[in-house]
Order: sequence, then C-alpha cells, then structure tokens
Amino acid sequence: MSDLQNEIKRRRTFAIISHPDAGKTTLTEKFLLYGKAINSAGSVKGKKSDKHAVSDWMEIEKQRGISVTSSVMQFEYEGYCINILDTPGHQDFSEDTYRTLMAADSAVMVIDASKGVENQTRKLFKVCVMRHIPIFTFINKMDREARNPFDLLEQIEKELGIKTCPVNWPIGCGRDFKGVYDRYKRHILSFKANNGQHEVEATEVDLSDPSLDSLITEEYRKVLFDDVELLDGASDELDMDEVSAGRLTPVFFGSALTNFGVEPFLENFLKMTSSPLPRNSSEGIIDPFDDSFSAFVFKIQANMNKAHRDRITFMRICSGKFTRDMEVYHVQGDKKLRLSQPQQMMAQEREVIDEAYAGDIIGVFDPGIFSIGDTITVPGKKFRFEGIPTFAPEHFARVRHKDTMKRKQFVKGVEQIAQEGAIQIFHEPDTGMEEVIVGVVGVLQFEVFEHRMITEYNVEIIREGLSYSYIRWIENDDIDIKKLNLSSDTKVVADFKGNYLLLFTSEWNIKWALDKNEGLKLSEFNRE
Repeated sequence: MSDLQNEIKRRRTFAIISHPDAGKTTLTEKFLLYGKAINSAGSVKGKKSDKHAVSDWMEIEKQRGISVTSSVMQFEYEGYCINILDTPGHQDFSEDTYRTLMAADSAVMVIDASKGVENQTRKLFKVCVMRHIPIFTFINKMDREARNPFDLLEQIEKELGIKTCPVNWPIGCGRDFKGVYDRYKRHILSFKANNGQHEVEATEVDLSDPSLDSLITEEYRKVLFDDVELLDGASDELDMDEVSAGRLTPVFFGSALTNFGVEPFLENFLKMTSSPLPRNSSEGIIDPFDDSFSAFVFKIQANMNKAHRDRITFMRICSGKFTRDMEVYHVQGDKKLRLSQPQQMMAQEREVIDEAYAGDIIGVFDPGIFSIGDTITVPGKKFRFEGIPTFAPEHFARVRHKDTMKRKQFVKGVEQIAQEGAIQIFHEPDTGMEEVIVGVVGVLQFEVFEHRMITEYNVEIIREGLSYSYIRWIENDDIDIKKLNLSSDTKVVADFKGNYLLLFTSEWNIKWALDKNEGLKLSEFNRE
C-alpha cells in the first residue's frame, strides 16, 4: 500500500452533535486529552471562569459558556489521525452547524441520559439522515439520575426512526452507577468515583467472577443478568452495513465528566467508523484514494484574528494529497491560484502545515474569492462537488444602518457575514441594500450579527423583528410573481442571487399558496 493510501486510510473525520448541555463539549475535550492535544479540559460551566472550552473562541461564546460557531480540531490517537468537527449545541445555533455536517463522514450523537432525545438533536439528526451518514450514540451523564436505558433506546428508535444496538449496557445510575457491561467482550467495567475527582478507576471483571457481587451488589447482578438475556434475545444485531447506511446506531453508555466509558467508546468508534468516504460530483463519484487533489469549501469565517482582520476559508479535502504552495484550480472562479500558508486549527490556535490528505480540514487565507460550496481541484479537472443546501431560516428581522454615513461599512458587513453562512439576507423585489431582511436558523444569530457589526465593522444597526416563521424557495423558473394568489400575511422576497422566495407566518399559509396557485413548486432548501 502506498504512503498516500496509508495516510488517507488512517483518517477519521466526524462531527459531534447534541442538544445544549448534553455534554458534547466535555466529551470533545476528553477525546483531545486522550490524544494529548490538550493538557487539561477547560471549564464549560461558569461564565466567570478564566478557563473556557478549547473549542470556543468568539467573545460572545466566552461570555455565555456556549459554542455558537463550528470549530475544527485535529489530533493523533493510536495510529489514527482524527478530525473533529465540533458543532454548536446551543438552541440558537446557526446554519453553520448544518453545513459542518456536510464535511463529516460520520457523526457522534450525544444524549443526556436523564432527558433523552431533545429538540436540537432531532434537527441535527435530520441532516445526518439526509446525508445517509453513520451515527454513533453516546448516552452521557450516567453518573447522575437517568431514565431507564430501555426507554431511552425506544425513544431514539421512535422519535428518530433509526434502529439501535447497545454495545455496552449500564449498571445502575446516579449514586448507584456501578459501571457498564461490554456485550461483545462479555465483561464488566466497574465504576468507582475517585473522591470527587474527575478521573475514575475502572476495574475489568468477567461475568462469572466470584467478586462480582461485592463490586456491583447482588441486586444489580440479578438485574444485569435479566437485562443481558433480554438484549441478546430482542435487540438488533450489530450489522456494520446498516450502520454505514445510517439505518442503525451503535449505542454506548458512560459519563464524559468523570471520564468513565469515554476511551472504550473512542476505541470502538474508531474501529467501527470508516476512512474518508467517496463524494458525488458532476462527473460521478470521486474516490478519496485518487491521486488528484480535490476539496470543497464548507465554511468561511471572517475576523478570527482581530489584529489581522482576516478571512479564513475552511476546505474539506475529498481526494488525494495537498501540499503547501501547490497550484490549484478554483472551478467556480475559473482561475488557477496558489494556496499559501494553509493551516490546521485547534479552535483559534493555528499551525501552518506543509501537507494534508483526503479527510483533513484546512484553512486558507481568503481575499474574498471563495463562496460556500466551491470546488477546488488540480488544474485540468473541472468537475463540481454536489452543492451544499441552503437551509430554511426560521426567524426574520428587518435591518438597516443607524448612521446613513456608514452605508458602505453596512453593506460590506452584511455581505461578508452572509457569505460565511451565519445569516441569510433577502430584499423586497426592486429594492437595494439600504434595508435588508435577515433570516437566521437560531435567534442567537441576531445577537451575534449585531455584536459583529459593531465590533468588526463599526456599524450600529436598527433591527425590527418580523412575524414570519417559514420560508420557501420558488422552484418554478417561468413564474410571474406579481400574479401569485397569496394570503395577506405572505411576503415575496428575493435573495441576492436573484431567486424568489415566499415568507409565511404559518403552515396554513403555505398550503393556501400551493392550493391557490396551480403548478407552484416550493422547496425548504436551495441546493445552489
């Protein structure tokens, strides 16, 4: 096997998804600790703490102790090169989260053992299903009071429509959390809290070991034997073809905060998940092991370093090898260029790299030439990767600048932040940029937008909330928008690529528009 194939084969690129407070950031940091990428985990709880999660970098994140942008982290672990795409779990997350999932080959879904499947998890799960990407589930916080594990599995199956296969099984929970039973190694990892320390002692014991009762009590031994019998008879088999197709999720139980069950989960996950997957393009499937370099843009972030007012474009490498200063071809821009100073990220920490391989994420300085979804290839290749969908925002506001003398800065700020994908901008037909309608997936993005307009572009804005909750792209090319029969509280807008859209206050209005306008085709996302 060639060096190129070896390097690509050992890469694992995955996203971590969850509802707020399920423990996603804690789990991410424990992975980084095992990979020796960090020496100690940051505190993600206290807003006043000096230690912030390593994956949070924006000022507003530090103030709130949450992640609102997606970070990229790379580390080595037991021969694997791991790229973690850390997505915001906050309920007011952005479309950036959806796009990040487009760059992942698999996803780790973190679920709070006491709360089960929550709203944000459902949204992110939908995107994973749309991509058919494998999902691995970590049910967290077993060191606290938790729901019955059978109920949790049933909820995942019913609400998310995916089959489950528990790889390990919890013994008790909260103060009575005794450990987990590994169903395939057929032994118990016993849990012993270490005097309140955030590290735990784990003892490996076989089911037939006579010391079992003293470790987990006779009562829990009986419950475990009954549970194991039920699982062996009734649960789905671990079929990796079903996992790869996104129809079955392997489930693990543990506690990220106390480090219990995290390393066994990481080891199992790395063995079960695959090296970089092939990608669809205008010329068919692109094999990651192909010698020719190719990549696509999935994220753009301006002003990561305030001192330099820079703009970084994040690319997912899909095939071949990238070397520093190599000549590449930007398909959408139809031009050759050199990507100087390519970087890999650890949140805001950067390291200039000389080479990267399929599966890796690199950041390059962008003078403003790239857009989300752009394809980068070697000169001579002109295919395009499948477009990244633009997802429907759910909250809308009318925005204008306070100071009329700052129109230029207003236009620049709105356009740049929109290019990053944090917001979407629309306007009423036949109007310009004096006033725009901003659409976001989560309402916190309005705050982030306002904060960034003041701190990065020195522009104060006036924001007026709108009552619309739904937006649909009009798919018909030949439609006369002035002749549409719409309810009085439906609004026609356009995006800045010239596409027409409809804003609705309710699903009833969407149905009205479809019923009253024969042949009208509406879409929840735009694949341009």
